[in-house]
Amino acid sequence: MIGQPSVSIIIPCKDIDKFTKDCVNRCKQLNYEDYEIILLPDNTPERIDKVRIISTGPVTPGAKRNIGVSNSLGEICAFIDSDAYPRSDWLSNAAKYFEDPQIAAVGGPGLTPKEDGSMQRASGFVLSSYMVGNLSKRYKCKGIFESDDIHSCNFLARKSILVKIGGWSEKYWPGEDTLICRAIKGLGKKLIEAPDVVIYHHRRPLFRKHLKQVSSYGLHRGFFARRFKENSRKPPYLAPTFLVSFLIAGGILSFANNLTFLIFSFLIGVYLVLCFVASLIQVKDLKLILIVWSGIVLTHLCYGASFIIGFSKNEI
Repeated sequence: MIGQPSVSIIIPCKDIDKFTKDCVNRCKQLNYEDYEIILLPDNTPERIDKVRIISTGPVTPGAKRNIGVSNSLGEICAFIDSDAYPRSDWLSNAAKYFEDPQIAAVGGPGLTPKEDGSMQRASGFVLSSYMVGNLSKRYKCKGIFESDDIHSCNFLARKSILVKIGGWSEKYWPGEDTLICRAIKGLGKKLIEAPDVVIYHHRRPLFRKHLKQVSSYGLHRGFFARRFKENSRKPPYLAPTFLVSFLIAGGILSFANNLTFLIFSFLIGVYLVLCFVASLIQVKDLKLILIVWSGIVLTHLCYGASFIIGFSKNEI
């Protein structure tokens, strides 16, 4: 590519709600010259200046993205969720990484917006804590690194590569980002995540909506770990499952004798202390420390249990 590549920003959504409108308005303010905005709601008569709106019907996010790609004019397709918005330098920072022809896709952190409510920010603290392992890099600005699983809410890729691999999975959601990254890696191309390719992503508030989302992630990751092991059988994905298994097995064995009970209790205590320290590191608001602490624990348990269920299924 010579100079800045042309970019098509593709935004799948169900309805054009306040978050979607904010996302579109922020995209219009990007400090980049050559780009278009494609918005993909289920169905709407609404028109927005300088935005191509394509009604898709009630299809999966993967199907919406594929429709966006097939109608795009840009060399790069930049995907962002409708409940997120980009930093003004999102495209300009991402474009420089595509100067390397081996790089097929670029991602970056999805930070918690400052305007999110306290329980949404608590959800963000849980996701960005060290108790989430390497996955916490998705939710804070760290160094640049090669990836094999860029999340779909902040995903930029060469259109030619997307066409070559057949686009996004229209069957699975969530998890379609895992499959498209697997396909790109299969071509021998690189995927990188960079700390300056930033979007702000509104969080699902603790507890119910956050845990529902986490459980869905765990279910699909467990299923993928069985069928698509290349980028799904990793310690950060497996650790919550080991925790749940340990709690079940340890709880049963602890009734055997006092020593087993003491060892089991000690290890649980160590784990809870580590979770509490993680919440202390993340949280500045004292009222949220215990909420984040319990959120970390419940996130591990919900994800781990759902992973086991997903791994046991032949199809989801």
